[in-house]
Amino acid sequence: MDLSEQLKKLFPDHEVFNEPETIEDNNHELFVQKEPMICKFEKRKGKPITIIEGYEGDEEDFKYLAKELKTKLSVGGTFKEGAIIIQGNYRDTIMKLLQDKGFKTKRVGG
Repeated sequence: MDLSEQLKKLFPDHEVFNEPETIEDNNHELFVQKEPMICKFEKRKGKPITIIEGYEGDEEDFKYLAKELKTKLSVGGTFKEGAIIIQGNYRDTIMKLLQDKGFKTKRVGG
């Protein structure tokens, strides 16, 4: 007797759906500025991080952008003092994602 049969005996009224859940994507409009956003690489305590600065729009929009970048890259990060800090060296990928959204980017350092 396998696990699915045991579960059917325990929960006879349960219906199994094989369709994956769909997540609704909120089309959030971001303020696209004329000045380029600065994307730089640093090492803190020996670990590489990528910092994005220079967004002129609303702080909530910048937080939304930080969450979107962290989700797309599947990495950790934070939003502190008007800058997005992403764990790892993802400058090129982040710059490409921002340019696809219509932002101008500027690479700083190295």
